[in-house]
Amino acid sequence: MSDELKTWGAALKEEFEKPYFRELYNFVISEYEKDIPIYPPKKDILNALRTTPLDKVKVVILGQDPYHNEGQAHGLSFSVNKGVAVPPSLVNIYHELQEDVGCYIPNNGDLTKWAKQGVLLLNTVLTVRAHEPFSHKGIGWERFTDSIIKILDESDRPICFMLWGSPAKKKMSMLTNKNHLVLTASHPSPMSSYRGFFGCRHFSKANEYLISHGEEPIDWQIENI
Repeated sequence: MSDELKTWGAALKEEFEKPYFRELYNFVISEYEKDIPIYPPKKDILNALRTTPLDKVKVVILGQDPYHNEGQAHGLSFSVNKGVAVPPSLVNIYHELQEDVGCYIPNNGDLTKWAKQGVLLLNTVLTVRAHEPFSHKGIGWERFTDSIIKILDESDRPICFMLWGSPAKKKMSMLTNKNHLVLTASHPSPMSSYRGFFGCRHFSKANEYLISHGEEPIDWQIENI
């Protein structure tokens, strides 16, 4: 296991050894061997955990499943590779950031900067077939990512959870640690952003919470390339 994954590896050791995870692993590997492309690239499946070590997590932003068009997904929820058009949901996230904390809207959608500061950009499903959203739903990823959420909930370090949209909000019942901040809003997609995402001010609220607990706030500005 790579050094970057060691903090998560120890916490998830029992999960990796469970029969369901072995079945999940075998299924996903077989999918990558077929003619239909699978996203993200195999090396990036656990990119969220690799980029944001367990002991550094300050904020959790839950997505659903990876982007399903070529070149977009790289293992971080809502994020796309540099040089790829910014998806509509992320455009709306940038607009909320501008209104909330004054960030300018950047010309790219790579959120790696957030992840390196302690923002865990976690999808509940970690792989997808090309052009088939939710095609890997129900194969076991949800159980695995639920175990990640449980591990974080059991941590006494201050963590802010941002739950956007109905699937993410369903995780509220798992978050019982009163030391944490749980924020909810509608999903930032164009279909629902006007039903409570715009104006939610989650980014400033997260930083206020972190500062009040003696933690460094997140620099939310993604720079132009």
